[in-house]
Amino acid sequence: MLVILTTHPIQYQVPIWRMLAREGRVPFEVWYLSDQGVKPRRDRDFGHRFAWDIDLLSGYPHRFLPGAATAAPDSFWGCRLREPLAATALWLQGWQVAAYWQSAFRATAAGIPVWLRGESNDLAQVPSWKRPVKRLALARLFARVDRFLTIGEANRRLYRAYGIPETRLHPAPYAVDNARFAALSARLRPQREKLRHDWSVADHAFCILFCGKFVAKKNPLDMIAAARCLSERQPEVPLHLLFVGAGKLEAAMRQACFGLKATFVGFLNQMEISRAYVAADALVLPSGSAETWGLVVNEALASGLPVIVSDLCGVADDLGDAGLSYRCGDVGALADAIRSMHSAPTTAEARTRFLAAHDIRTTVDTVTRLMAAGPVVRVAAR
Repeated sequence: MLVILTTHPIQYQVPIWRMLAREGRVPFEVWYLSDQGVKPRRDRDFGHRFAWDIDLLSGYPHRFLPGAATAAPDSFWGCRLREPLAATALWLQGWQVAAYWQSAFRATAAGIPVWLRGESNDLAQVPSWKRPVKRLALARLFARVDRFLTIGEANRRLYRAYGIPETRLHPAPYAVDNARFAALSARLRPQREKLRHDWSVADHAFCILFCGKFVAKKNPLDMIAAARCLSERQPEVPLHLLFVGAGKLEAAMRQACFGLKATFVGFLNQMEISRAYVAADALVLPSGSAETWGLVVNEALASGLPVIVSDLCGVADDLGDAGLSYRCGDVGALADAIRSMHSAPTTAEARTRFLAAHDIRTTVDTVTRLMAAGPVVRVAAR
């Protein structure tokens, strides 16, 4: 049996588990270290308690490990493994909590093949003093991994930098439930005018959307500065800023928006977020390298919304002509990208190509193929 060890039920992962279960070709069970997401908990970045408003537990085999009710998945030591391993293969969802390291070493000792689907990449800006320590630690972990499931180009480059051969790298691109977002957006599109009216967005305005936590690593103030820059240079471009989310920077963001057209919607859960994708004209993700991917981009593209991302977001290297990218922190370049998107939005065909390449089907097919192939001979990484 394939054991999938992950921190907590995550809305982006559950569709993979359900498709694997429906097809029935891979015996597996998902082991959760925490119940965050299915029971209300306080999110320190959003600043309030919430649980996802979609079903995250039906349709696939899973269980919560001992201590899940009090485990903290946003803390390295907050998630520890208290369960013996019994598996044909072990799939880890990264290395950000202690349980992943514990299980990797235990699995190696027991002769259980280890798979890894981490989201880190080679874009991260690591302090010079930390680099040798990090490299040594990850090299030890990677030496215990048999198969690496790669989410994108920057993630793949990270493994190659550690000497992992191509034969051990397998595609498992980061994706959302494309069909669900497409269906929700199609149902809401006839209400686009009303949605915009409800949020005070003028019919003629070019509405740019920021969707996420209002925290420094997301750089929401960059979008505001770029909008001001563009409005001063080209006041004929009728901009409206739409902010979905919450966080400690909200007061500063509201103040920075003085004199601009802007609406703060607040937090929208999974069944509500498509309203913003339908109302907006483009999504902007100005995050730095802490944004190891940016699945909000996948959601927006699946909803038919063009996107602009900073070049330090993990998704940037895989975006192709489905969106625009700019140098992170360069407010003038972001203003230019917004102007370009206003005058010539990316095409539906380009978005379709991206979504075809970033679909949960690829991951399911990869997992099915690897389980059928059986174990491999481990070759230690450098």
